[in-house]
Amino acid sequence: MSSSPVPVPPPAQPYGRPPLRTVQVLGGAGAGSGAHVRSLTTGLAARGVRVTVCAPVAAEGEYDFTGAGAEFTPDAVSALRAACAGADLVHAHGVRAGLRAALALRGGRHRAPLVVTWHGGAPEASGALGRMGRLLERRVARAAAVVLGASSDQVDRARSRGARDARLAAMATPLPAIPEPAADPEKVRAELGAVERPLVIAVGSLVARRGYSVLLDAARAWRELDPVPLLLIAGEGPLRAELSRRIEAEGLPVRLLGRRRDADRLLAAADVAVLPSRWEGRSLLAQEALRSGVALVATDVGGVPELVGEAAVLVPYGDPDALAAAVSGLLGDPARRAALASAGRAQAATWPSEDDTVAQVLSVYDELMERGR
Repeated sequence: MSSSPVPVPPPAQPYGRPPLRTVQVLGGAGAGSGAHVRSLTTGLAARGVRVTVCAPVAAEGEYDFTGAGAEFTPDAVSALRAACAGADLVHAHGVRAGLRAALALRGGRHRAPLVVTWHGGAPEASGALGRMGRLLERRVARAAAVVLGASSDQVDRARSRGARDARLAAMATPLPAIPEPAADPEKVRAELGAVERPLVIAVGSLVARRGYSVLLDAARAWRELDPVPLLLIAGEGPLRAELSRRIEAEGLPVRLLGRRRDADRLLAAADVAVLPSRWEGRSLLAQEALRSGVALVATDVGGVPELVGEAAVLVPYGDPDALAAAVSGLLGDPARRAALASAGRAQAATWPSEDDTVAQVLSVYDELMERGR
């Protein structure tokens, strides 16, 4: 079970220096980056750092940054520029947030150093969209004093874009407490329509990079199993209509659940979790599955291999036959699922804690402040 960072009394400021003033810039209310900024804010404020979070109003409503000890300001251009003007250091989360922070800092009398954490960064698109993405990444990488990557491939990508200093981040993502085993383990399955049949779960927004079209291809093969597994996909997005049409037209054993706030509860009821994405950094689904002891089949992409180690079955992206075979194999092998459950919990114990994350970020801040003196 995860726990919140233990509050640490604010240290005395060395040599009479005033508290460090930071601005955390968040580009959206995404689950990974929003939860990370909330955790980081809590840890920094507990250690005597003054934190202003500049983010969409929806993100404040979702994560309550003020409750974590920060001052909140909406992400309007004027508000961001004013916040950055009074900061000792600016920390942006995501490439787009990094660009906005870099523009806000440009031309000011006081140029606070910029740290950018790359939480995402899917493989390059082709054509004009790809060129625009590469240009954006180059501008942000070169504007940042330090780039922190959530996975090794992000660090390599930042360096290839011209980052002066790119490092692997000790990235802890706060996760829901692991649900206690239900008194009636079939109750949740009954609610989901999976009585006396295997249950497979996928969680994530219905967008192209999640690989759900490949997952539906794999689900066709599962119709030959007895009993036929039920695949549930929790998430919402622009591909819902397209996926719904396919499910109905092909008679696939799949249900789209829409956006759910109880994904951890659903996951705890599953036999297998599946992550078919084209790219992932530190996938929330992968982390929750391993912590909960649910066998995971995932694509061998991005930061997934270093995140899961030997505690998941990895398959190539875009290969529905490999995906179908991996899931079918686990459904027919309870001993293998139990072994993966044990390995998953052990792997999760090696991940950085929230305190590790705050400690690394503070060391980067201290280093940049020393350079400027």
